Amino acid sequence: QVQLVESGGGLVQTGGSLSLSCAASGRTFSRYSMGYFRQAPGKERDFVAAISWSGSNTNYADSVKGRFTISRDKTENRIYLVMNNLKPEDTAVYYCAARRNLLGASSPGEYDLWGRGTQVTVSS
Repeated sequence: QVQLVESGGGLVQTGGSLSLSCAASGRTFSRYSMGYFRQAPGKERDFVAAISWSGSNTNYADSVKGRFTISRDKTENRIYLVMNNLKPEDTAVYYCAARRNLLGASSPGEYDLWGRGTQVTVSS
């Protein structure tokens, strides 16, 4: 059973930075892309960033471009999301997801496995 275990998150002031990490444990997918989504209370789960199996292709939601960076370490089956210049509207539960495909995607329905989520709160 493959599991995604997230870490990081927490409370930060506007303009601050946080880093999230997501590790795949257990028997891993042979080749998979990964991504982060977020969900604020009462809202849908929105795409944040995705990274391909190779790590050479990344894509971001317009709202986070230039502020967030996704990367991966295949030797550790882990991805990272570095979030800079955080804004109150970035407050949400952030979910890590894995997709059994070489390339990432921006739709939640394209992903096969999800982590439990980690809270990010940005105070104004």
